[in-house]
Amino acid sequence: MLLSVVVPLYNEEENVMLLTEAIENALKAYRYEIIYIDDFSTDNTRNEVKKLKNDHVVLIEMKKNYGQSSALQAGIDYAKGDYIITMDGDLQNDPTDIPMMLEKLQKEDWDVVTGIRDKRKDSLIRTFPSKVANFIIRKTTKLDIQDHGCALKVFTKETAKELNLYGELHRFITLLAHSNGARISEVKVKHHPRRFGKSKYGLGRTTKVVNDLLLILFQQKYLQKPIYLFGNIGIFLFVSGVLISIYLVIDKIMGHDIGTRPLLSLAVLLILVGIQLFTIGIVIDLLMKTYYESQDKKPYYIRKITAVGNK
Repeated sequence: MLLSVVVPLYNEEENVMLLTEAIENALKAYRYEIIYIDDFSTDNTRNEVKKLKNDHVVLIEMKKNYGQSSALQAGIDYAKGDYIITMDGDLQNDPTDIPMMLEKLQKEDWDVVTGIRDKRKDSLIRTFPSKVANFIIRKTTKLDIQDHGCALKVFTKETAKELNLYGELHRFITLLAHSNGARISEVKVKHHPRRFGKSKYGLGRTTKVVNDLLLILFQQKYLQKPIYLFGNIGIFLFVSGVLISIYLVIDKIMGHDIGTRPLLSLAVLLILVGIQLFTIGIVIDLLMKTYYESQDKKPYYIRKITAVGNK
């Protein structure tokens, strides 16, 4: 059994050596590789990794700063392990939690085990948006996970390789795995205050979180059937416009003037927008069929295939 520990790095020169030692001490009983992805750091991070001269360590250098999601995807794509572990490079995650999480995943047959940061050591600027996002996800999806922002996660190889991370989607990696049908559990893990470097998170990312969440919710519910979203809204608006028009026609028959009434403009607008949305739904539905068929993609994922033999 081989473990792949995937760690994106951006300006973490003071943490690299300490983190490597912590991972090695925690995984002495395992075969493992540590995959550091340097996301075009502006400090000495790359050289600090190269100084390690460690047979367990692989360094992937990005050509420019693509962001944490792309860095994670690069590491996962390279990983050769039977199980893939993701964690941050700031020493706030504790590698000693990995064996416990791995044991839970194996014994209870989960696809992902994610951490809940116990007694989180972050400022209010980081914790408040995180709590809001976690609350919204729990209320809008069927995934009851307390801490989506914890970077320490253990995946089966198949589950991790199915992920397609881009933009800022690393924040919702458990939700993406859940959308692909993964079975997910969570456990409390240790969380340490940042010792070196500066946090890359703040209130400025709140709007990005909201946009990414809306995107994932759309992909989760309507990616394969977009007509159900746009079509239903279009039908509702179209019917509303028709009903208002019928009311105005009756009003006109009764002798009232309707030519200057704002309600007439609203009825025409609702009818036109309703037709447009329904048409958009049909077009996007055709585009999704082209997307799957042209690239020979399948609209499903198989968790595992087991040869049980003859009983």
